Amino acid sequence: MGFKEYRGEKITVYFDGDICQHAAECVKGLPEVFNVKAKPWISLDNADVKNVVEVINRCPSGALKYKI
Repeated sequence: MGFKEYRGEKITVYFDGDICQHAAECVKGLPEVFNVKAKPWISLDNADVKNVVEVINRCPSGALKYKI
């Protein structure tokens, strides 16, 4: 699958579902950004970039990466 790109105004996030361990750190940490019931499931402009970075850094699998 590889990394899929999600662009926000101030940050771009990459997600690889093949390596995701489904620990749900993202969903629990920022449900307004990471919402598995929405399409697209990552909506980066719904929170401050600093908060998005903090949550991504908690991802245990490395399935989420970002570029500012």
